[in-house]
Amino acid sequence: MLEAMLFFLLVIGILIVRERSTIRTVIYLGIFSLFSAIVYLLLGSPDVAMAEAIISAFSTILFIICIEKYYERRAYKEGERPRYEDWKSWLKRCLVPLLFSGFLFLGVIFFIPDIEVSAYLRDLYLNQAWRDIGGENVVGAIVLGYRMYDTLFEALILIISVVAIGHLSWYHLDSTTDGSHSRIERSPLAIFSIKIIAPLMLVFSVYLILNGHISAGGGFQGGVAAASFFVCRYMVYNIYDLSVKKVMKFEELIFITMVVVAILAIFVGALSQLLVRHVPHFQEFYLIAMNAMIGLKVGCGFFLMFYRYVAIEKLDTG
Repeated sequence: MLEAMLFFLLVIGILIVRERSTIRTVIYLGIFSLFSAIVYLLLGSPDVAMAEAIISAFSTILFIICIEKYYERRAYKEGERPRYEDWKSWLKRCLVPLLFSGFLFLGVIFFIPDIEVSAYLRDLYLNQAWRDIGGENVVGAIVLGYRMYDTLFEALILIISVVAIGHLSWYHLDSTTDGSHSRIERSPLAIFSIKIIAPLMLVFSVYLILNGHISAGGGFQGGVAAASFFVCRYMVYNIYDLSVKKVMKFEELIFITMVVVAILAIFVGALSQLLVRHVPHFQEFYLIAMNAMIGLKVGCGFFLMFYRYVAIEKLDTG
């Protein structure tokens, strides 16, 4: 099963590289992420698989709506016809990469040397994650405990990305009362389906955040799921009643709170040991609080990027 998934990834990768249509490339990228999520799941990484699947869905929707907004179809001139590539030309163009990737795949699968891998760090994390951090989800324990520096800097990078998007945006105001509307609102069936899916996305995001320390999930996955709820809200009700400036300030406040909590709970050794000894279930409360803050921050970041690029961004500066 794993070998089949890896082979499909090679084939889809070749299609992505060779494809000339923008919309088909986006769809192929979404399929590639879906197969990647299955591979992660087969390798025993449900958290990574869930993050990959959620990011794939969010980014695919984002790109499709952006293409819908910025690249309107132009009518062909009279007497002009679009050129379609026949299947023979397509086959010749893709045959060599397919054959090369096939031989490379077979060589990796069947001729890779069988070397014993050290499992010291894996066993160490599995045996001590609950005692040191307090969570059954070892991935969450690593992200929020052993490698907290990485988590804080990743959160900082997301803030920098959102600020850069705001400064590079053509639209100079922080908010607008109206803007681009989704064409999906013309489809009653699509609107009905989204109205059912949107509340489930919000409930699912809360579940991922609150249970991220004991099961697959966490703040990042829950935050992206929450941002997906606002994407659904844009498609049905629009989101022009929300202020970008207030959401950005809220995201910055969440990040500062994360840094303060991490310094007090992780980096200050004496205080951390005192809290663990005298506050019942302190470690569990810490993981839930950090997952909640990460979820809010990631949700704000992805929502702001979507809001800027899709909802209020205009081609004209006037």
